[in-house]
Amino acid sequence: MSDAPPTSPETEARVRASYARQSLMTTLGAELTEVRSGEVTITAPILPLARQQHDVGHAGLAFSIGDTAAGYAALTLMPAEAEVMTVEMKINLLAPASGDRLVAIGRVIRPGRRIMVVAGDVWAETGDQRRHVAMLQGTMIPV
Repeated sequence: MSDAPPTSPETEARVRASYARQSLMTTLGAELTEVRSGEVTITAPILPLARQQHDVGHAGLAFSIGDTAAGYAALTLMPAEAEVMTVEMKINLLAPASGDRLVAIGRVIRPGRRIMVVAGDVWAETGDQRRHVAMLQGTMIPV
């Protein structure tokens, strides 16, 4: 369980409505599973369409859900009229994404009025086993 404080019902509804408009997340089978103030969790099965030639999750899957989780973590701290876009994002791949699903937790490192520094961690899970497979760091901007 996270130490991040809960967000308001209005903010959570705004984040979930924005997320629902992302067709890539739908294609990947990804779900927005938790919204807290400055922290968001997204889970995605490792579907056949998101595997690479070694039959593990493609780095693009880890990047997509990690970037999205970090972006929505930033959105939880932005004004109600704002949306969010990634300015830049870096990923370190730590291990092959083998498992049944990936779990990405995005969080705000430093909130700001014009930009927010964010981070994300992605884990591969099978049953109760979890392995850290990627770390992301980037910058988000309100639009």
